[in-house]
Amino acid sequence: MERPNILILYTDQKRHDALGVNGNADIQTPVLDRLAREGVNSDHCFVQNPVCMPSRASFLTGRYPSSLGITHMGVPLPEDTVTLPHLLKPYGYRSANIGKLHFLPHANRDHRAPHPGYGFDHLEISDEPGVYEDAYRAWVRAIAPDQVDRISAGLPPAADVWQRTLGIQDGVRHPQAKPRQDFRDAIPFAASDEVTHSVNFLQQQDGPFLCIAGFYSPHAPWIVPQRWLDAYDRQGLALPNFPAEVEARRDAAGFHDDLLRTARHGYYAMVSEVDWHVGRILQSLEENGQADNTIVIFTSDHGEWLGEHLRWGKGWPGADAVSRMPLLVRWPDGNLKSGHRVGEVVEAIDVLPTLLEAAGIQIPPHVQGNSLFPLLRGAAEDTGASAIMEANGWKTLRAAGHRYLIHDDGRESLWDLKADPREYRDVAGEDSYREVLAAHRLLLLRRLLVMERPLARSWTY
Repeated sequence: MERPNILILYTDQKRHDALGVNGNADIQTPVLDRLAREGVNSDHCFVQNPVCMPSRASFLTGRYPSSLGITHMGVPLPEDTVTLPHLLKPYGYRSANIGKLHFLPHANRDHRAPHPGYGFDHLEISDEPGVYEDAYRAWVRAIAPDQVDRISAGLPPAADVWQRTLGIQDGVRHPQAKPRQDFRDAIPFAASDEVTHSVNFLQQQDGPFLCIAGFYSPHAPWIVPQRWLDAYDRQGLALPNFPAEVEARRDAAGFHDDLLRTARHGYYAMVSEVDWHVGRILQSLEENGQADNTIVIFTSDHGEWLGEHLRWGKGWPGADAVSRMPLLVRWPDGNLKSGHRVGEVVEAIDVLPTLLEAAGIQIPPHVQGNSLFPLLRGAAEDTGASAIMEANGWKTLRAAGHRYLIHDDGRESLWDLKADPREYRDVAGEDSYREVLAAHRLLLLRRLLVMERPLARSWTY
């Protein structure tokens, strides 16, 4: 068989509902909406951890964070971990990651030093745009040296502490002298909006390839070219719907209308910029004659609170705003059910075995995800399916109608997603939900047993 090419468009902090096709009337995503119509839109895909590093390691290994021993930030992925490019390489695939990877902490290392390969043949890593002397700054310096001092998104606070502690002067110019504040006003990108890295790798391949385009956007801070900010009327953006008790205290907590709209303005503009770049990449596939036999995956590592629950960023307790991701899959040669929307609950770790099955490659026994290939071709859905998210000290199970959460001290929470889709009312202590709570506790225990991957016996004893 002619094995398919694989292109993964991997964004950072993009919510499921940050797409027009997923019900957002304010956002402008024409390219991604078209991708959903041409392929399959998996409507209930959930990541396995609510922050970057564990989620990304889980996604590209097909394993739960607990099996990797990485359930919180700051834990490097061991260099000998088997990743998707390792599994594809014996079958002739050439692989690349261009942009964000985030398998290593980025705030306390020298980005000029060689990066571990993790099975990739080609790496151009930039875990934060323009912040460190990395592949992105080297590329900008080569093609537009007059722009190199304008591209930084601002020094992250943890990097500032590390550099000051060790007395490092890296010479990188940032938009302000102090460490950045991520959740403030939308900021126009100071450099030319053409100074962004495209996937030229695609044009150089004549055999099967895996290419991951790692977008930093729409991660805060909300720095985006002015033309994308100009595409939106800030005052016309809809606000979240808060319960009455939250509405009564949100102004005092600092979540006033202007701030919420400002955040949405910057976030939506960054999403639209990503949409435009995705269009450029897909056009390149068309021009190279690669579109029909390329599996295109569009997804993200986690979402963004975006002011809901009076919070910014991501993390505990993993509500849908943070855990539910877009998952779009297109493969014209693959007999997928184009325009189909999959409603079954699926997990981000299911993507790796799906790609292996599509490429005619056996799925190793250590992989914990399940192939979605039958679903993508229109197979009957399992309404009882569930997804697990694990972090340091807690686990949550997302079923079709409820989310169950348990902490390591035994505290439990339950949300009824049909009655309360934004997950504001914890019903775990209500008598009317006692049986539902017990059922989801049992479901999580059973899922944990199924997740186990004991080492294979070599003989009976």
